[in-house]
Amino acid sequence: MPFHELVAVTGAFSYSGRYITRRLLDSGKQVVTLTNHPNRPNPFGDSVRVAPLNFDDPVGLAKSLEGVTTLYNTYWIRFPYGDMTHEKAVENSARLFTAAKQAGVKRVVHTSIANPSPDSRLTYYRGKWNVEQALIASGVSYAILRPAVLFGGDNPSEDVLINNIAWIMRRFPAFGLPGDGKYGIQPTHIDDYADFALAMATRKDNLIADACGPETFTFNNLVTLVRTAVSSRAFILPMHPTLALAAARVISLFVGDVLLTDEEVIGLMDGLLVSQEAPVGKVKLSAWLATNAHLMGKSYANEVGRHFK
Repeated sequence: MPFHELVAVTGAFSYSGRYITRRLLDSGKQVVTLTNHPNRPNPFGDSVRVAPLNFDDPVGLAKSLEGVTTLYNTYWIRFPYGDMTHEKAVENSARLFTAAKQAGVKRVVHTSIANPSPDSRLTYYRGKWNVEQALIASGVSYAILRPAVLFGGDNPSEDVLINNIAWIMRRFPAFGLPGDGKYGIQPTHIDDYADFALAMATRKDNLIADACGPETFTFNNLVTLVRTAVSSRAFILPMHPTLALAAARVISLFVGDVLLTDEEVIGLMDGLLVSQEAPVGKVKLSAWLATNAHLMGKSYANEVGRHFK
């Protein structure tokens, strides 16, 4: 019987983890996923073994990773919810890396974020930095990848940011733009990111690399592009960030989600969603929208429902 390399993915049923898993299966790998939702329908059927991502059971975590050569880690939380905080997510990530070391995992390909910093005023970006440091300290060979924001997929509603902008454009007479919208954003297509993650797994050196796409927009231009693509007549209204957040919270009440957080607004306006490195992606958002606009914003992408329920 031929040997098939065993690899692990945290969150193979979620967004980036699912596209990474698809490529791993296509390349002949055996895949085990560690997930917080082991009872959810498995889109890969018997092709992917399921294990719980139980951070309170370090022995079980290590056992689930036995025989794994590479761990692709996509675990993180976009915003605090219930008793889960960014600080707790950092602790959980460190436990995962310790388990990987104990299990003999040879390499970790970790999904981080562009422009993390230990001095950031934002717990999201500071937490992402601390997770990177926990991985480096674990002693496992690593590739730390830093996308700014991901888009695309088989179902455009998987993409939270771009899809939900389109969803608002289709249903409301106006879109509240935090500030003047002149801050930048550099999206990466999910297929490009998955390809990059697999390529970085084959390297032996420890590395940290941005993983951003070929186009950079001002946020105002991005919103305008989406509005045009979905043939919306909604007005784009620059407003004080506090008012934009208040409007987002009203919508959040109706959809049972967190549409936008204050940290996300600050990160955007501080220019943290733009890379200073050469792009690695090839798919242009502008071209992708031209093909997929008819599907964008037809349904709302609910982050709370996806990760916490």
